Amino acid sequence: MKFMLILKASKDSEAGKMPSEEVISAMVKYNQDQAKAGVLLDAAGLYPSSTGARVNVSAQGKKTVVDGPFTESKELVAGYWLIQVKSIEEAIEWAKRAPITAGQETQIEVRQFIEFEG
Repeated sequence: MKFMLILKASKDSEAGKMPSEEVISAMVKYNQDQAKAGVLLDAAGLYPSSTGARVNVSAQGKKTVVDGPFTESKELVAGYWLIQVKSIEEAIEWAKRAPITAGQETQIEVRQFIEFEG
């Protein structure tokens, strides 16, 4: 089963503030632990929404582009891990092990991929 662990953005990540060396080192170790366990398929951090855009499509098919930044940072994504594990419980356990900056509220959303047989 494939799962995406979605790290939600914070005010710091949206401001483009890089984590401390300590947090970066912990994140590298976490990624290495996932790779060693054979569950990590991909992982990446994302630049702030100020460098991005949204393409909106209306019900009538009209497409409009809105440049970032976007205001609701807690609804934005700062990074992700794509893992392959045996259950949602195992995915949740990996999410709980993610290194988080001390003193900062963080949310990691765990979502399963739809996989079609074929």
